[in-house]
Amino acid sequence: MTARERPRCKALTARGERCRNPAGTGGLCTLHRRRLEAATARAGEGQAAGADLGALTPFLAWTEEALEFLRRRLLGEYTVDEFGHDPDLVEHVLAPLLRPLYRHWWRVEVRGLEHVPDEGAALVVGNHAGTLPFDAMMVTLALLDEHPARRSLRVLAADLAFNLPVVAPLARKSGNTLACSEDAERLLQAGELVGVFPEGYKGLGKPFRDRYRLQRFGRGGFVEVALRTGAPIVPVAVVGSEEIYPMVVNLRRVARLLGFPYFPVTPTFPLLGPLGAIPLPSKWVIEFCPPIPTADLGREAMLDPMVVFDLTDQVRDTIQRTVHSNLIARRGVFG
Repeated sequence: MTARERPRCKALTARGERCRNPAGTGGLCTLHRRRLEAATARAGEGQAAGADLGALTPFLAWTEEALEFLRRRLLGEYTVDEFGHDPDLVEHVLAPLLRPLYRHWWRVEVRGLEHVPDEGAALVVGNHAGTLPFDAMMVTLALLDEHPARRSLRVLAADLAFNLPVVAPLARKSGNTLACSEDAERLLQAGELVGVFPEGYKGLGKPFRDRYRLQRFGRGGFVEVALRTGAPIVPVAVVGSEEIYPMVVNLRRVARLLGFPYFPVTPTFPLLGPLGAIPLPSKWVIEFCPPIPTADLGREAMLDPMVVFDLTDQVRDTIQRTVHSNLIARRGVFG
């Protein structure tokens, strides 16, 4: 074969002309074959870098959101209502801190969200237990994250929550307010969803042997507020909170010395020190029951003690029955 008959390289030069060098492996001359291999290697490196960037996408998105949150805080581009509620702080700081507990530690299962109105006032009334008020936090997060309207629950909290350092400002910013009828009425008249746990410290601080036995609901103050505003009452039953800190002993003298309503001794606290503060990973079920209307009874019904007593008893019995049915249905405390 003469030099004229040898196959030529198939590559094009910078001028767009066919390369005159003899073809080698793959129909290219040595020069163009090396250039092709180098370009292929660079493309592979680019794809690998893109894959690494894809793995970092969630972190980059979180960083961008955090920087935007800080920008709003520095420039004052956020709103706080007259009660101190800061929805921007709740959505970007407080709720993300609680979600790991909600989703992975306690694996909260929520039922009956259709019974909570998408808009307008309603009084959500629940059982209260667990030594620390995590049940109120989980009910609040369930409505914020899983309700179709992403509703904020404005919980009525006891005085102690607003007297403790660090806790007090966070309680206000997360939407809680003092447990008094005046604040509850103002919130309901503004169309808010208000949460109340009538057992109070009697429920939170009861011994483990009395678990899931609802304590007395006081004098029915929440019913009077509902009747005065015409807001429906939505009972909510929480199962799982009783096991997170099983209180075996209440050191009443220590509690009085510290100014607390109770001082719990659990199987892990204070024996294990700070580790004893880690709650146990019980399985939770939160069920919202059908609403109990009050508007048709009229404001005058609040003056009738029998009406108030009957409604209070109806709400309490509804929660107790739902708690018992969910206890029977669950497979185990931790599963």
